[in-house]
Amino acid sequence: MSQRKIRKYDKEFKQNAVNLCSKNDRPCREIAKDLGIAPSTLASWIEACQKDGSEAFPGKGHLKPSDAEVAQLRKELAHVREERDILKKALGIFSSLRK
Repeated sequence: MSQRKIRKYDKEFKQNAVNLCSKNDRPCREIAKDLGIAPSTLASWIEACQKDGSEAFPGKGHLKPSDAEVAQLRKELAHVREERDILKKALGIFSSLRK
């Protein structure tokens, strides 16, 4: 049984392949065959480019800038909620001491 080798393509290669499909009169299947990639792979790259535009293909382990901002904001929101809960507890403690 032979194992398939997983090939990795850089962002520039993917963008060039998508540009070839959009600016060329040839079918995407032929372009994929010429580039040595599966037509389904090229189709997924085209879909990603249409969906995300210039933010497509951030690289393995990296987030798109918009996703990174959302993650940072969620982290900040969790921190602010924790501070709020601590202040609520402190207010409850100090108000019960006055009575």
